[in-house]
Amino acid sequence: MPRMSDYPVIRLRPKANVRAIRRGAPWIFDNELVLDRRTRKLAPGSLAVLEDNEREALGVVAVNPESRIAARMLDRDPAAVVDRAWFKGLLARAQAHRDRLYPAPYYRLVHAEADGLPGLVIDRFGDTCVMQPNAAWADALIEPLTEALVEVTGVTTVMKNAGGRGRSLEGLDDADAVLRGSAPEAALAVEMNGATYMADLTGGQKTGLFYDQRENQRFVQRLAEGARVLDVFSHVGGFALAALAGGAQSALAVDGSAPALSLAEEGARRMGKPLETRQGDAFDVLGALNEDAARFDVVICDPPAFAPSKQALENGLRAYERVAKLAAPLVEEGGYLTLCSCSHAADLSAFTGACLRGIGRAGRRAQLIHTGQAGPDHPLLPQLAESGYLKALVFRL
Repeated sequence: MPRMSDYPVIRLRPKANVRAIRRGAPWIFDNELVLDRRTRKLAPGSLAVLEDNEREALGVVAVNPESRIAARMLDRDPAAVVDRAWFKGLLARAQAHRDRLYPAPYYRLVHAEADGLPGLVIDRFGDTCVMQPNAAWADALIEPLTEALVEVTGVTTVMKNAGGRGRSLEGLDDADAVLRGSAPEAALAVEMNGATYMADLTGGQKTGLFYDQRENQRFVQRLAEGARVLDVFSHVGGFALAALAGGAQSALAVDGSAPALSLAEEGARRMGKPLETRQGDAFDVLGALNEDAARFDVVICDPPAFAPSKQALENGLRAYERVAKLAAPLVEEGGYLTLCSCSHAADLSAFTGACLRGIGRAGRRAQLIHTGQAGPDHPLLPQLAESGYLKALVFRL
């Protein structure tokens, strides 16, 4: 790997927000960089030393002249060498944190910028790690990254999932790969909150399982004893299986994906619990349940990101409001409604407002009893609002 003197130098424009970068902001946008002919020739994923307009070095960055995020801060030390040893240090630090939290190696091991590896997500499933390199630099350095990952964790299988939305924004391909070992031939069983989840690491959504809702599922589980539960946008049974593990009387899981619901059913079977499933468009199923005057003690709606960007925010908030309006009438008097958003463009205030408008339009009154976020294996970087993407609001109606 190159020494510091081998890295090219790129420079900030005079009006760039140098103070924010010095205070920990990890992204440098294309309008903040001097994108001259030399800089534009740098291959996506190249490493460089970032200087301010007075030629003071700020650190080592990964460059992508073709991206709106033109540079990502990797190390505040301008003499840092990004090689296998560098990866090992950060990965060991990330694992030490998770080992304090969880008795078994099933968690998000690397949460991108918050773990010092911008654009990179790694989820661990026992002896298998699934990584999403959603930035060009992580794709370019995937071999030393993989070597370090195996050395630090001792996993036998490393898989690359190329389905992340960020990859297209970085100009990257969508080709999945097995980097070490061999892909599991069947879905893996993962224990969380006393429930069994089946994770499809090759054909499932994202890396195969959503770890981020673990703490919120645990909270809702406390409300579910003896309850009739409805879990909409259930994926592989996220809240429904946690509720059954918590003693729910019954649970109905709704999702548009038949394979996801099959995995939910398999998880319930392994738990020895009854789970009803219904495949279909969530809005259509909510409407049908309202027509049938169905009632539940606990209702959870955990949809995909309706507002994945600022441009989609207005339409996304209307969609969240519609979910709340359709879900609220299904909740028994004194029952609980949990509404979630994984849209980083919709902040907590905007999302809460949309939920309350929907609940109000349904003619219901609500107490907000709990506000949740992603679990501690998904740490937040305070200087990057986007890292706090998940919101979970639990209302008593």
